[in-house]
Amino acid sequence: MRIGFDNEKYLKMQSEHIRNRINKFDNKLYLEFGGKLFDDYHASRVLPGFAPDSKLRLLKELSDQAEIVIVISAKDIEKNKIRGDLGITYDTDVLRLIDTYREQGLYVGSVTITQFSGQESALLFKNRLEKLNIPVYIHYVIPGYPSNVPLIISDEGYGKNDYIRTTRPLVIVTAPGPGSGKMATCLSQLYHEHKRGIHAGYAKFETFPIWNLPLKHPVNLAYEAATADLNDVNMIDPFHLEAYGETTVNYNRDVEIFPVLNTIFEKIYGESPYKSPTDMGVNMAGNCICDDEACQEASKQEIIRRYYTALNALVKGESSDKEAQKIELLMNMAGITTADRKVAVKALERAKKTKGPAAALELEDGRIITGKTTNLLGASAALLLNVLKVLAGIDHELHIISPESIEPIQKLKVDYLQSKNPRLHTDEVLIALSASAAANKEARLALSQLPKLKGCQAHTSVMLSSVDIKIFKKLGVQLTCEAVYEHSILTDPTNP
Repeated sequence: MRIGFDNEKYLKMQSEHIRNRINKFDNKLYLEFGGKLFDDYHASRVLPGFAPDSKLRLLKELSDQAEIVIVISAKDIEKNKIRGDLGITYDTDVLRLIDTYREQGLYVGSVTITQFSGQESALLFKNRLEKLNIPVYIHYVIPGYPSNVPLIISDEGYGKNDYIRTTRPLVIVTAPGPGSGKMATCLSQLYHEHKRGIHAGYAKFETFPIWNLPLKHPVNLAYEAATADLNDVNMIDPFHLEAYGETTVNYNRDVEIFPVLNTIFEKIYGESPYKSPTDMGVNMAGNCICDDEACQEASKQEIIRRYYTALNALVKGESSDKEAQKIELLMNMAGITTADRKVAVKALERAKKTKGPAAALELEDGRIITGKTTNLLGASAALLLNVLKVLAGIDHELHIISPESIEPIQKLKVDYLQSKNPRLHTDEVLIALSASAAANKEARLALSQLPKLKGCQAHTSVMLSSVDIKIFKKLGVQLTCEAVYEHSILTDPTNP
């Protein structure tokens, strides 16, 4: 993969910039961390060279100064809100995050439950955390938030919230997902610190949109595509333009809320430390792009992948057509179509030729391998075997899994597990390959090629089962699917 981002420069520059921001206040900075602290795969896809764990490494560099406060909304606890990427509830994810941060040597100071209005489930979660010796604080619903500033900046507003006791100069405020109340938690703390004579500061760390890239730069358009379901819109920061005559990029929610934030800052401090939403940010990613062309191309491919994901969700009834329509508009802005995804073109060509489902995968060297549906294998399973043979230098005609070993698996699926589809899925073919590897050196050689699939592009001419999608994800393959079912959803709803 062509590298477009200098990760080491980023870590050095970013940590230095955060330290400088801490020093501008009374050695106390509340830093709102947006996005994922680790496993930031969106950033690594649109900025080739950005390590998915960059933010985590950054915090480890600051670990002697930093503590983490995890924020979760009582409303999200009450409705068992699920993280779409992990399939777990927000409250479960809080426990996972605490374990992960501690394993990395980071100090988790406490958990704050926000937007509390008496939810019993939130109180049960609080008790559960306290039994684990994790300090828990409660922040309440404030009527008229965020526009009722006189109430917010009073003893019945922020003053009613618990004061979060922290011990380190840098307080990282993070959450399982958006809408958890990170910003409100930071501002509440500024109010309480000010009452205690401490001039604490606030800053925001969001990787996207990148403020010093053009508004319609593909990296920023890819962020809009990633947040199409939230209807976020990138826009020129009008406050920054007015204050400095400099064009910078922010997104609509921060721009819309800034006048309110500015008033809150003035009520707390007497004057606002910031003249624009851009001023509040500390993101240095835009300064670490070393190959803009590589980042542009990677971002264009990300937009196309997001488009396919939106189309799939639409067909499954999991989203409205607005999301797909918005991403289609972004594709027009970027000057791209689905024809710019080479594996999609090849998969559809193979499907047309074979008159059945097909799949294609692009290797790191640019070669594209295809697979078709057979009596024994689904198209994605056949593709995996074909790719592994090519990588291992094994003749295409050589069986690395004998048909005789596949037939018993098919019998198990159909006769005993009542499956309507006798063909092997990707997980089943990998298990069969692993079993063959014990006695077959070619199978063993093919199996050893699996790590080379990480970062490869793949496409299938039909939507895959959740099992196949998970296997490709675990292998690190960036998969897209045509938004069509292999079989009629009415006659066979369990077998897409």
